[in-house]
Amino acid sequence: MKRIVLCPNMSRDEGLAVTRRVRAMLEDAGCQVVISPIYGEVTDLPTAELPEALEGADLLVTLGGDGTILHLAPLVKASSVPMVGVNLGHKGFLTELDRDTVEKLLDAAAGRYVIVPRMMLDVRILRNGEEVFSDTAINEALISGIVQNVRLTALGDGERILTFSGDGIIICSPTGSTAYSMSAGGPLVEPQAENLILTPICAHMLAARSFVLSPERVVTVRPQELEDKRCILSCDGRGMIDLRDGDAVVVRRSDHKLFFADLGTKSFYETAFEKLGERE
Repeated sequence: MKRIVLCPNMSRDEGLAVTRRVRAMLEDAGCQVVISPIYGEVTDLPTAELPEALEGADLLVTLGGDGTILHLAPLVKASSVPMVGVNLGHKGFLTELDRDTVEKLLDAAAGRYVIVPRMMLDVRILRNGEEVFSDTAINEALISGIVQNVRLTALGDGERILTFSGDGIIICSPTGSTAYSMSAGGPLVEPQAENLILTPICAHMLAARSFVLSPERVVTVRPQELEDKRCILSCDGRGMIDLRDGDAVVVRRSDHKLFFADLGTKSFYETAFEKLGERE
């Protein structure tokens, strides 16, 4: 019997209508279904905490949007359970299905998919040589000024890449290349690639462009001359950590990966053109 974990975002799945439909469909197909909700509590269905739910699981299904997957990524990074997303939100770059195609989950439950690993990023803040914060991201680490622009220096393995004043800088994975980095002028990179992408945001320097770096590179970003300016770090949009002059934000490829169950419904190119505009 296949064990399937459903992670619904209750703010996206009103009344858990889609979750209930998927649960019934999978149980009718002979699967054991475990519900582990995020962003809320379920009172009328049996649920389990995520670590318990993932024990012996064959598949993890998210029901929400890209934000749901971004929230779950660091929580499941130590697990090799493949994930498939059902989009109940907006863009849905990381999700493969929507509420009208959930029947495809029967194929996933039967194992008819290809596992696609996605690179993740380990992010740390060093302050006076001490680690004061760490996180793991699937999309990006954002270093940004609040209201005012800030002066930043980005280094690769200790060698200066660029110094500039601007709104901030994004260090993203290939998966994150279709998110904030793209909006700031960065390149689209196939999600199966393993690169670090640096994208300055509204830089006051003509030569400040995106850099695509090798996966072995260790990127360090240092805010400078902050004085009374506020500069923050945000990983995949999960809160804001205030930075100080002299802090070092260190980003590298993580040893962990996020595993997606690819059902073959759309290629990366089809998804990009569908979400970003029609192909000419």
